[in-house]
Amino acid sequence: MVGVLGSALVALGSGAFLVASSLEAGDVRIQSANRPVNPGAEDPMDIRAHNSPAVAVNPRQPANLAVAARIDTPSFSCALHVSFDGGSEWSPTELPFPAGEELPARCFAPDVAFGPRGVLYLSFVTLKGAGNVPNAVWISSSTDGGRTLSQPVQVAGPLAFQVRLLADQRTPERLYMSWVQAAGVGNLLLPSGQDHPVVVSRSDDGGAVWSPPIRASSASRQRVIAPSTALGREGELYLLYLDVGEDSLDYHGAHEGRGGEPYPGRWSLVLARSVDEGRTWDESVVEGQIVPAGRFIVFFPPFPSLAVDQQSGRVYAAFHDARLGDPDVWVWTSTDGGSRFGPPRRVNDTAEGDGTSQYLPKLSVAPDGRLDVLYYDRRSDPQNVMNEASLQSSDDGGHSFSPRLRLSDRLFDSRVGFGSERDLPDLGSRLGLVSSRQRAVAVWTDTRAGTQESNKQDLGRAVVVFSAPAALRSPLRLGGGVMAAIGLLVVAWWTVATTRRRT
Repeated sequence: MVGVLGSALVALGSGAFLVASSLEAGDVRIQSANRPVNPGAEDPMDIRAHNSPAVAVNPRQPANLAVAARIDTPSFSCALHVSFDGGSEWSPTELPFPAGEELPARCFAPDVAFGPRGVLYLSFVTLKGAGNVPNAVWISSSTDGGRTLSQPVQVAGPLAFQVRLLADQRTPERLYMSWVQAAGVGNLLLPSGQDHPVVVSRSDDGGAVWSPPIRASSASRQRVIAPSTALGREGELYLLYLDVGEDSLDYHGAHEGRGGEPYPGRWSLVLARSVDEGRTWDESVVEGQIVPAGRFIVFFPPFPSLAVDQQSGRVYAAFHDARLGDPDVWVWTSTDGGSRFGPPRRVNDTAEGDGTSQYLPKLSVAPDGRLDVLYYDRRSDPQNVMNEASLQSSDDGGHSFSPRLRLSDRLFDSRVGFGSERDLPDLGSRLGLVSSRQRAVAVWTDTRAGTQESNKQDLGRAVVVFSAPAALRSPLRLGGGVMAAIGLLVVAWWTVATTRRRT
């Protein structure tokens, strides 16, 4: 019996060690102190406002990354920066401007994606007139990792807002582009009584020829914005967007571009799905009770985030809302291809209702299934003004999340950005994040070098290292837990048996 007890104690100790080791293996660290992406970040005379970063990684050369960003002030423009060392150093790329477009050259809403053969694609919109109205959608490509770009090819015509680009990693040269196709525009608004659907177009030849745009949002939804796309493991095409319901305050510009209390009603988060390469669509409601957390300009709203686990097929959607009294980051998960979503999981590990904002999440799924969430975070400022960038991860399909990792080494002011003079500053529509088994590269809008007078915004970045992939941590934790449980049962049995003998 003593030998049995000894074996049980060994099992208990070994199990505990494996559990502890698996937790230690899950430790994360920032590889180096966060640094700016754009070289002008260190130049006080460069007061351009870089925001809304999109990050892409070359599947043929994972050290090759690209970041596209919107520039709002002092004039509308676009920026592309590329890295060939995994995100440590970045260099800008000159962007070609289409012939025949109105001068001075104005570029807007860039997005970036790598195809499966390592070709980089950059989409953007050209602007026209005193009102800076979208005139055309364009795409360029690069075969040298983003050092140079081809002459742009036109994809679509006027009034295309919130354009997003997606490259099919299964089918070389297949690209998708989504946008809100407006029927008209007004001052900071989309007019009522007109149809402004989300549409999708496809190219099968690397962007040379595009299909006619097809409506993806339901005709019954009249105020739809901020579409994002992703591909499933079987090639299904997903599109996530916001339906802002009766929100005339933001959609029709009733706030006149000024800050204040958010729309008091509710929005819906909607997922559309196509299994025939974007020709036909059905949809499901991810969440019908989104509580708005702030006002926005309809031309560049906050985007929800969408990601798909290519191994399990799980579909993840993320956005922020104020259902608990202040903005929190929420993730919804579907295990049946997007037909149904479970209840949301709160990501940020702050006290509920603490009066600070966590918002604008960006999702990325690593090949081993780890779900990473990047977001803006004001937990360090009781006044709820100063931001930092935070990252949390899930190894169990979005059920629970690791403690947050602070990525930015300094707080930065959320009041710095386009619209600050009207108390509606814009930090951009999205964050940038790409994840691999042992790394994640995050990019955000950082205002530490700006003021409310200059509106200077720069791109901050951090490279996060995970000491072991989730695929290793989870079995270790499970096996350790089983061994420890067996050990505990045997010890309990031995204790009871010994007590009975003594009595």
